Amino acid sequence: MRNVTYSMSMSLDGYIVGPDGGFDWGAPDPEVFRFWIDDIRQVGVHLMGRRLYETMLYWETAEREASLDDAEREWVALWNPLPKVVFSTTLSEVRGRARLATGGLAEEIERLRAEPGEGEIAIGGATLAAEAAAAGLIDEYRAMVYPVLVGGGIPFFPRSERREDLELVGTRTFGSKIVHLHYRVAR
Repeated sequence: MRNVTYSMSMSLDGYIVGPDGGFDWGAPDPEVFRFWIDDIRQVGVHLMGRRLYETMLYWETAEREASLDDAEREWVALWNPLPKVVFSTTLSEVRGRARLATGGLAEEIERLRAEPGEGEIAIGGATLAAEAAAAGLIDEYRAMVYPVLVGGGIPFFPRSERREDLELVGTRTFGSKIVHLHYRVAR
């Protein structure tokens, strides 16, 4: 069965964006960007909410920009053909290899797990991940922790009364002092 993973960058105090909606502190250095390139190779389909989808739209046409470096071109070559499922009540269409979800999150994950195919089912976006976590659908949490305190915003982890025991799979500290934490849900 395909794993469902939730992976995003966050501040040390646990937010994916600050109180002003900004995440400029989360711009990856070349070593971290290389990590994300290697990480996306393991993904078979990416689930995301509207806000993350709109942020990632940049990459749909980025290959036309002469200023892209080799790593960014490699990212585009991996990201653009990757199937994506967008959960939105306001969008009527999406571009590229994306499609709008036709059912609820649990229904989509169940269908994707039943389909033949390889690669993880990745979830991006705190709101969508909170819904998946509440339903017990996330198998692994992967946090890229940046050494900054932003004081509020959208939390990486859902605020709920639900306990989830985790097993450490691995850690990695980058030269820029960013730390990747990888946990598996203990079942």
